[in-house]
Amino acid sequence: MQKSKLFEEGLKTRREVLGADYVDASLAKANDLTQAFQEITTEWCWGYAWNRPGLDRKTRSMLNLAMLTALGKPAELKLHVRGAMTNGVSVAEIKEVLVQATVYCGIPAGLDAFKAADQVLTEMGALPSPK
Repeated sequence: MQKSKLFEEGLKTRREVLGADYVDASLAKANDLTQAFQEITTEWCWGYAWNRPGLDRKTRSMLNLAMLTALGKPAELKLHVRGAMTNGVSVAEIKEVLVQATVYCGIPAGLDAFKAADQVLTEMGALPSPK
């Protein structure tokens, strides 16, 4: 089946933000059930929303970090911390987004978000390893 222009644009953006290895592995693992999700995510999220005018990628990344904190999705937040760094969000800005989200979303949500971000940023070498 031929992919739409929106899918192709979304695939390009998704690879640029999340890394081609991650995206290609996700697509390769798709089966008859999960292929529909991969297409929706690539077309709607990455093709439509991420490529709209009005907000730059850095701002979209910061919004994602706050929303994923609010939703209590630390596994997805880890992925988007990496993407945020790719999009030019600094460690200091990530911290401030998580502080703001913690105040509005609650301590348990904030704790999970800070733990997830700390793990990823340490793995990336953006934070020193614990002693």
